[in-house]
Amino acid sequence: MSTSTSATSVPPDISPKSRNRWLALAVIAVSQLLIVLDATIVNIALPTAQADLNISDANRQWMVTAYTLAFGGLLLLGGRIADFTGRKRAFIIGLLGFAAASALGGLATNAETLFAARALQGAFGALMAPAALSLLTVTFTEARERARAFGVYGAIAGGGGAVGLLLGGVLTEYASWRWTLLVSAPIAIVAAVAAVRFVGESRAEGNTRYDLPGAFTSTVGLVALVYGFTKASEDGWSSPVTIAWLVAAVLLLVSFVVIELRSSHPLLPMRVLLDRNRGGAFLASLLIGSGLFGMFLFLTFYMQLTLGYSALMSGVAFLPFTFGIIAGAGVAAQIQTRFGPRILMTGGLLLATIGMVMLTRIGVDTSFWTHVLPAEIVLSLGMGITFGPMSSTALFGVADHDAGVASALINTTQQIGGSLGTALLNTIFTSAVAAYITDHRSQITNPDQLPALQGVATVHGYTVAFWVSAALIGLSAVLAFVLIRAKREEVAAAPGVPVGV
Repeated sequence: MSTSTSATSVPPDISPKSRNRWLALAVIAVSQLLIVLDATIVNIALPTAQADLNISDANRQWMVTAYTLAFGGLLLLGGRIADFTGRKRAFIIGLLGFAAASALGGLATNAETLFAARALQGAFGALMAPAALSLLTVTFTEARERARAFGVYGAIAGGGGAVGLLLGGVLTEYASWRWTLLVSAPIAIVAAVAAVRFVGESRAEGNTRYDLPGAFTSTVGLVALVYGFTKASEDGWSSPVTIAWLVAAVLLLVSFVVIELRSSHPLLPMRVLLDRNRGGAFLASLLIGSGLFGMFLFLTFYMQLTLGYSALMSGVAFLPFTFGIIAGAGVAAQIQTRFGPRILMTGGLLLATIGMVMLTRIGVDTSFWTHVLPAEIVLSLGMGITFGPMSSTALFGVADHDAGVASALINTTQQIGGSLGTALLNTIFTSAVAAYITDHRSQITNPDQLPALQGVATVHGYTVAFWVSAALIGLSAVLAFVLIRAKREEVAAAPGVPVGV
């Protein structure tokens, strides 16, 4: 059963022509920075947090996936709630809830509290993010001003990841890993107070229904799938517990599809997915997230535990990746109308696959400059070339009443892909490490050799995970080449949405 609500148009209490609209942009920009920043800031702090709270290798991925899974799984529902209950109201609630969740995570004394706080951050972020984007649209109605506003929003979406990595390193190095979470609380509270004064209220007209069964089955199904992957790393793939969780996940996700096909107000209209070009873009986004998010996790541990980098140095070492994405996006923007999305996406994803394969060459004694940096540059350039055409293709030919869903779905698929991929790759990593130690333990003649074996086994696990990531991104290149057929002129006319990692 769907839940109904009735909404009427409420005039904004801040005129779009008022000078306050630029202050509203500042508030919205801060909210976007928080969302992007918190997706990456904890990566650098993860090794320290894992040691402090005694988190197992199998469960450490929940510090990342709890956030991305809640955010991606609830993003479409969050957009609907914001549209029909009031975007300003949803925006402020999202900010305050995000602040409370951040404080809870920063003060966590055990892994369970930390993971719950990260999930709450994602849930409130899923309410805040679509509300912010809608408020931006209704606040800036003149074409030139709207372009400037979305330019600021997109720049923050692209650069926020770099800020998160660098800030995470600084806070972990000179304060505590807890401040990577605590720092968001006062910022979100100040933004909420400013939103009360400077952001205008608006909401959609007419009656609507919230697809709560669809939201429940999709979110719980994805959580069950991630937990099934986690149990596989602990108990094995043939464990009855693992199998039970994976079967439950499949049943819930199949139920979600059935509900969406039959619902009069679906959370995710299947017509948005079933178009060949859009479907190709969404599948590529899902696989990119699956392959890319785990790479950040393992590369962070490699830098800090194998190369001996500090948290700050690890953050700095990731900056070339962000600069490469910006450079690749600039190249794609210049040549998209000449080559079209199919060639750019396929070429960009193949380049990213090559970069990921280059990461499999790392070893215990290899250097960042010779093995990690070149791979970062190649991988990030490929991703930068891909993101722009992918977002435009995702909106190709979509009806006006489905534009919001299609826009949100790019970020949704990337976040969900990141959640599933990180959990799966972490399971593959732990299995590869255990298998390597078992196969080579007979070569150990002195107990003092065990730490060295553990170090080699750990790096072996990283390389196995990178090979799987390369396969996932390579598959996305194949799907882009096979499915995307839109002409370059048609896709060039479609609006883009800010995407990135």
